[in-house]
Amino acid sequence: MFRFFRSTENQRLVARLLRESFRQHRAGYAAAILSMLVVAGMTAASAWILREITNEFVIDKRVDRVNMIAVAVAGIFIVKGIANFVQAYFMSRVGNAIIAERQRKIYDRILAQGIEFYHSTSSSDLITRMTNNAQAARNVLDLIVTSYVRDLVTLAALIGVMVWQQPALSLICFVVGPLAIYGVNRILKRVRKFAAMEFRSVGQIVQVMQETAIGVRVVKSFNLEGLMRKRMYRAVADVEDRANNIAALEAVTNPVMETLAGLAIAGAVMVSGLLVLQGGQMPGNIMAFIAALLLAYEPAKRLARVRISLESGIVGVRMMFELADQPLTLTEKPDAKPLRAGPGEIRFDAVGFAYQNGPPVLDRFDLTLAPGKMTALVGPSGGGKSTILNLIMRMYDPKSGRVLLDGQDISHATLASLREKIAYVSQDTFLFAGTIMHNIRLGREDATDDEVIAAARAANAHDFIVAQAKGYETDVGENGGLLSGGQRQRISIARAMLRNAEILLLDEATSALDAESEALFRDALQQLTEGRTTIVIAHRLSTVHQADTIVVLEAGKVVESGPHKMLLGQGGLYQKLYEYQLMP
Repeated sequence: MFRFFRSTENQRLVARLLRESFRQHRAGYAAAILSMLVVAGMTAASAWILREITNEFVIDKRVDRVNMIAVAVAGIFIVKGIANFVQAYFMSRVGNAIIAERQRKIYDRILAQGIEFYHSTSSSDLITRMTNNAQAARNVLDLIVTSYVRDLVTLAALIGVMVWQQPALSLICFVVGPLAIYGVNRILKRVRKFAAMEFRSVGQIVQVMQETAIGVRVVKSFNLEGLMRKRMYRAVADVEDRANNIAALEAVTNPVMETLAGLAIAGAVMVSGLLVLQGGQMPGNIMAFIAALLLAYEPAKRLARVRISLESGIVGVRMMFELADQPLTLTEKPDAKPLRAGPGEIRFDAVGFAYQNGPPVLDRFDLTLAPGKMTALVGPSGGGKSTILNLIMRMYDPKSGRVLLDGQDISHATLASLREKIAYVSQDTFLFAGTIMHNIRLGREDATDDEVIAAARAANAHDFIVAQAKGYETDVGENGGLLSGGQRQRISIARAMLRNAEILLLDEATSALDAESEALFRDALQQLTEGRTTIVIAHRLSTVHQADTIVVLEAGKVVESGPHKMLLGQGGLYQKLYEYQLMP
């Protein structure tokens, strides 16, 4: 165990874990540790009292001591039982609190990350670290406390009894102990590698399960059950193999310890017998020694194996802290201030931007989006339309230049004040678990039922909602899976309408609507966008006729700009795109 802490990295991880979790719960740990000390003392006392029982009853035959010794024996085991309960109770409470705290901290860190982090980190890896690694932190702390306090103190107390009763016989144990520890340490080197591989394999299981649940329509329609089954079976087999490897390595320690302990105990019994029969030793002393030796076996075995368990647990702790220490991809500046009120003018000033390891999307890009007006962004895919919305919402920061809202650099504003001014509808509609009412109300949590219903009417969603068995209390299923694509999109639009924000961003918001629903939505949009800065991305150009300005983007550049009728008469890219869509 002590060699485990010679590793600088292990020392750093354990020290940090103790600093962040142990100190916060020192009262609970103090109660548990005190109870462990009592357990250790009572265990040693139970071995010691055998000397009195044997000598007083068998040798001296003192009947008057029977009641006193019986009460002492009962007291030892009652106190030990109470102490065991207190230890288990406080260790469980503290352990559960540590898991909850670590999970909250991990989740807060994940929430604080920018979009770029989620693109480079798999959700299955996040889920695994959120669940398994928090449990690993608790296990490591439990091991350290129980090993250093309960097992170590118990072993020391029992060795004290052994040495006090039979100093010479105790030497046998001092020879066997180092041999056992040496054998266990030889096994340890392979445990860390298997433990890390097992954590990664668990992540693969979660990933395959997620892809199966989320992409079930694709799996079924493309007949991919066989492929997904192979992937899952392979991941499960990997976890099974690595768990078996760790179990085998841990199991190897048992025969090593059992053999050496058996030889030590057999030798002690043989020598003890000779001492009693031929050397005139008091049998009570020998009984106390043998009892202490037998009782010392279990804590000694646990101490010999604790390093293996610590190596397995420290892998999870390391992965947990790696996530906690992951640099934030987007942060508020220390002097960030809330945005001042204004008409809602958005201006891109010489903005340069590229996604991670990708080519430039915008280069010295300039664009002004008029306040209180609707601006449509159109053009071929890859032209930078969605990037513009991402930068307005500050999902990313520009690599150069500035994005200004009413003359204020949004990178110097608090994220909360920026996001409060924006309502967003994505083409990738996402609904949360819960009811239709709950999902619409997420646009503004303090909205009344009447306001929610009014927003649903404006989004042309009310009729299909009331046709459901439970109306607005209908459960939408995971990611809205119980609703059609068009229904999900109308709920998403209603959510944005309810928000009633100063800036409205619509990214292909009508892509899942049929022609009739789209026409109704355009009528509602006229009311919604009145006096509001609105930016619309649309590939179906029929949805942007009413825009005050249409900005045509190609390869990150503004190639045309103006109202619909003016652009149609210029014979440029907009007219070509429009004619393509009119072609039969």
